[in-house]
Amino acid sequence: MSFVIAIGALALLMIAAYRGYSVILFAPLAALLAVLLTDPSAVAPVFTGLFMERMVGFLKLYFPVFLLGAVFGKLIEMSGFAQSISAAVIRALGQQRAMLSIVLICAVLTYGGVSLFVVVFAAYPFAAEMFRRGNIPKRLIPGTIALGAFTFTMDALPGTPQIQNIIPTTFFGTTAWAAPMLGLCGAALVLAAGMAYLDWRRRVAQRNGEGYGAGHSNEPEPLPATQVVNPAIAILPLVVVGVANLLLTRWIPRVHEPVLETQLAGLAQPLVTQVSSVTAIWAVMGALVAGILTVLAFAFRPLLQKLADGTKTAVSGALLASMNTASEYGFGAVIAALPGFLVIKNALMAIPDPLVNEAITVTTLAGVTGSASGGLSIALAAMSEQFMSAAQAAGIPPDVLHRVAAMASGGMDTLPHNGAVITLLAVTGLTHRQSYKDIFAITCIKTLAVFAVIALYYLTGLV
Repeated sequence: MSFVIAIGALALLMIAAYRGYSVILFAPLAALLAVLLTDPSAVAPVFTGLFMERMVGFLKLYFPVFLLGAVFGKLIEMSGFAQSISAAVIRALGQQRAMLSIVLICAVLTYGGVSLFVVVFAAYPFAAEMFRRGNIPKRLIPGTIALGAFTFTMDALPGTPQIQNIIPTTFFGTTAWAAPMLGLCGAALVLAAGMAYLDWRRRVAQRNGEGYGAGHSNEPEPLPATQVVNPAIAILPLVVVGVANLLLTRWIPRVHEPVLETQLAGLAQPLVTQVSSVTAIWAVMGALVAGILTVLAFAFRPLLQKLADGTKTAVSGALLASMNTASEYGFGAVIAALPGFLVIKNALMAIPDPLVNEAITVTTLAGVTGSASGGLSIALAAMSEQFMSAAQAAGIPPDVLHRVAAMASGGMDTLPHNGAVITLLAVTGLTHRQSYKDIFAITCIKTLAVFAVIALYYLTGLV
């Protein structure tokens, strides 16, 4: 019965998210309903002492990353830098390579620190125009954007500032650059397989005489022919974020003691910080601040009139995204404390290989919650110590655990109820029936890539 209660709570949250209800509201409701069915007297203590503690703890660590990432992405969009980068990629590759162009545009923006949701809005107008000119079915746009924004640049490439690559650092004591060779190999596999699939779908449609189509909704306005910003300037903030992230990741541990004690006159006790657990977060925060300042330095005048409204929009988006994920994190903490979760945990722990165990656990919970960061947080909060113990016994470095966990979180997360998928389909004016099969194919590719990376590690010892 306890197992049914735990699965029922997960199913309730999944159904609520699929139907468009707020996760912020339904995560605590589903969690507390499970507690009520298990032990009615524990509902109030669990809510205040576990759900809210974990929810606030997540925000304490990661909200600055969400906030700075949202502001940076919005400034890139408002300044015209995103449009300039997109136009430059299109000119370099040509109109005949529409799919590859859109994938690379999304990849550049995502790896540069722009939020996935912002990338969807920024890339869609270019995708629509290029697909129209190339007479490629519009229904293939969501799968193309998903490959560029939701896969290898989100969690596989070393150093990516996306939250899915930052969360494992606090559990494994790693950095955002963990297991770089495995990450590069995994990214190459996802990109190659994803492009092969999309090109096959395009050729099949072409043979069947299917073109872009007519009567679509949410068609964007034609893009202006003029380009305002030099692409070398436009890409500079993204380069600054990447370089600053790398330099700060190496510099912070060198200038601080492993345990940092900060004493202020008004504090009764000094602030004690384990530097290794926050190095990646500090590095990404510093890198995003540097990127924001770079955008402002080159586009302050055109941004001045729109800065107030634009930053308000960015803050609202950051609040919603971080609260959604934090609420799922609190939900996971409650479910992990229930007897039913022990059944699930023991079943997963029965998988003998630590990397396969971790990959299946993370991708399963990411799929159930419909959130890569949410599923990753739930899995690592509940089982990171077991993963670390098993890995140490097998001689597996924490960096490999980090990369496998990050990539696994971006595996089955893009099921139909995923917020980014729903947003992507809404922005492009398409439905699950029209376009989800291609998103699901990309989902399967990136899930299988995790196990290919595990096999590569065992065969070669590559890290």
